[in-house]
Amino acid sequence: MLITELEQFIQEDVGDDDTSCSIVPDAWVHARIITKEAGVLAGLEECRQVIDYFGLEFEPGFDDGDAINPGDVVADIWGMAPDVLRAERLSLNFLCRMSGIATVTARCAADAGGVRVACTRKTTPGFRKFEKKAVRLGGGDTHRFNLSDAVMIKDNHIAIMGIENAIHAARAEASFTKKIEVEVSGADEMLTAARAGVDIIMFDNMLPDEISQCIQTLEDAKLRKGIILETSGGINPDNISEYVGTGVNVVSMGSLIHSSRWLDMGLDIL
Repeated sequence: MLITELEQFIQEDVGDDDTSCSIVPDAWVHARIITKEAGVLAGLEECRQVIDYFGLEFEPGFDDGDAINPGDVVADIWGMAPDVLRAERLSLNFLCRMSGIATVTARCAADAGGVRVACTRKTTPGFRKFEKKAVRLGGGDTHRFNLSDAVMIKDNHIAIMGIENAIHAARAEASFTKKIEVEVSGADEMLTAARAGVDIIMFDNMLPDEISQCIQTLEDAKLRKGIILETSGGINPDNISEYVGTGVNVVSMGSLIHSSRWLDMGLDIL
């Protein structure tokens, strides 16, 4: 992360009158970050940056993306006690939040049977790049980082200008390097988008049976070739298998980020 980002995070957590840590004597201590449950580790590099900022010594026991189990020592830390305490919460916030996302992503990727699992732009403001990095470390796809990465024609675009007009406008405006994706809610919209030459069709908030029927319709019309098929909306770790069996190429899940539980870890001074 940029030093300006790091210092903003530290200012938010430490503040301007840190009596909690200033009362602690300047003693040299050894601390350990220990995980309390199994998962996939993410956020270790961000943790290291926090530790380095406070002038502490840092020795990781794992790498980002590694599987971890209860009792594993994620990292050893040495330094002055007040600085260890100032670094503690921010370090753990990165590790616990990002590891939780990586863990649920890894579970979904394992259940996807080769279908790509992606996140969405439903992210925490100011923390998107870290949450999407965690998805990648868990074996998922980051999808768009922002609106500039691809042209996505959503339901509100369609309500304003219609599918064909929106696609034609996107073709005229966008660089040849940018893919064009259209959200559809049924077979008619899907066929219109396919005939207009879109790169990606997303089945939005549709049931698995409906998606399967649409894909069959697309194949019968001989329009599927060269189009990436994606589904999104209402998908979670418990029902993902129903969606990967429809024949889509990508399953995108906002729940990877907005509904993931933090992985439990703690920092203990020995």
